[in-house]
Amino acid sequence: MEGGEIEKLLKVWVWVFISLFYSYLIPKSIPKGPKRLVSILPVVALFLYLPLNLSSVHLAGLTSFFIAWLANFKLLLFSFGRGPLCNPPPSSLPLFVAVSCLPIKIQIQQPPPTAASSSRALNYTLKALCLAVLIRVYDYRDRFHPKLLLILYVFHIYFMLEIILAASAASARALLGLELEPQFNEPYLSTSLQDFWGRRWNLTVTRILRPSVYDPTRPRSAPLPAVFATFVVSALMHELMFYYMGRARPTWETTCFFLLHGAGVTAEIAVKKAVKDKDKGGRWSS
Repeated sequence: MEGGEIEKLLKVWVWVFISLFYSYLIPKSIPKGPKRLVSILPVVALFLYLPLNLSSVHLAGLTSFFIAWLANFKLLLFSFGRGPLCNPPPSSLPLFVAVSCLPIKIQIQQPPPTAASSSRALNYTLKALCLAVLIRVYDYRDRFHPKLLLILYVFHIYFMLEIILAASAASARALLGLELEPQFNEPYLSTSLQDFWGRRWNLTVTRILRPSVYDPTRPRSAPLPAVFATFVVSALMHELMFYYMGRARPTWETTCFFLLHGAGVTAEIAVKKAVKDKDKGGRWSS
């Protein structure tokens, strides 16, 4: 990696810190609501622009995820007094910056530190070993069936994401002394699409999309449109992340993938509700 890219990265994050310092001061003079939203929008626009200054796939990818997605959504919620920047509110500027950018949320009820730390360390050690084995296996990829390689890539992405996100959380834990909520919940144990997307995969994004997209778009007693709307927003944000990394015109394959899964989750919820209502009706009539 060239030194010029590191210099660009430092400049990007200087602007991030300045912008978040400004955002941190806003509640002292501007109450939550439309006025605070207007004051936050320039920061949102800047965070959408800053990743374009980076050409490295990894640096642009991580930075765009941290600021263009996580920070922007948290700041939009913050404008209306909602989300992780308000419940509970960070008590200091360093904590505000960490919660804004990093894939973390303060855990209000802290588990026993010894048991949690040892279990977490063993879990991530095993996954790091699995990732190392996968990388080594790629030396023999010409001997594997293409579909088997796709399966290996899926696990590669999962292990890599979990380790990167866990490292971010560990950094915040070490610097701020906080116990943080996990980002994944063993997604390979999922029993359905709804279980996978709602309770196990990348919980940081799930916690952000629920209050920012799902709750505002959910009609009373009708969750299905809100579920699909959440997948639409997630699809568009993934397309944006891939654009930051590759600067290539979108093929919309990612959007199709998320829309397909959104339709699957919506259908699953509808079928479960229909079966539940039928069971209730049967018990009532008997």
